[in-house]
Amino acid sequence: MREITGTGIWSAGLRYGDASIASDAAAELEDLGYSALWIPDIGGDLFDVVERLMIATESVIVATGILNLWMHGAEETASRHAELTTSQGDRFLVGIGVSHAPFIDAGQPGRYSRPLSVMSSYLDQLDEASPPLERSDRVLAALGPKMLELAKSRAAGAHPYNVTPEHTASAREALGPSALVLPEQAVALTTDADRARKLGRDHLAVYLSLPNYTNNFRRIGFDDDDFADGGSDRLVDAIVAWGSEVAINERLRQHRDAGANHVCVQVLSEEGMFPIAEWRALAPVVTA
Repeated sequence: MREITGTGIWSAGLRYGDASIASDAAAELEDLGYSALWIPDIGGDLFDVVERLMIATESVIVATGILNLWMHGAEETASRHAELTTSQGDRFLVGIGVSHAPFIDAGQPGRYSRPLSVMSSYLDQLDEASPPLERSDRVLAALGPKMLELAKSRAAGAHPYNVTPEHTASAREALGPSALVLPEQAVALTTDADRARKLGRDHLAVYLSLPNYTNNFRRIGFDDDDFADGGSDRLVDAIVAWGSEVAINERLRQHRDAGANHVCVQVLSEEGMFPIAEWRALAPVVTA
């Protein structure tokens, strides 16, 4: 896996939106200077989407943020990674995560258990696959100390989601100087505080119901008062960078100063799955 730096785009639209629009958007995002395209995984054919985005682009990294390990067998993951890197170049970064109990148990109650052990076993299977998915080609969705330690020992680094620059600093300390720290940063390109916080609360609504996120928020200084009523202004402002292009870029700089190699931006907008105007407006500042 080649080096990943600069600023990327994290987008559900690239994964679950109209395929033709997504391909055109991917090509434009590459032309705008974004260095990576990150897509989520809550079900469906992940690898065909990765392939489509790689075909639509020439050099940008395509990354999963994250591949849900409960939904894709290790042998398939390793095989498709090898296939796509052979056909499209060495630019597919596999971010792997254990997802969340409410999502996994919804279809099979009790399936979600011992996530750290499940992740470790999955990594064993990737190592043993033919061909293997090398450590250098994978990062882990890691927030807490134990998963960060696994990311340090078994992967190229970590892709933390819904975090602050303070968390980035702690991840860098935990992972050491050579690992990749690749945080996601939600942003709202507006100077209207009410609009920004509405977008932020809509974004955070599902995450405030998930213990791994609220536990991590507690680790970085928030408490139950911050989780009430859709999230306090303090929490929303910490997790969602908002304001002008320059203000948003300042938050990205804070992540980099804290040790991030690369930051991927998730634009929150009322404009649907493809906030192209915001992507265009941000690009000259955040990709410079």
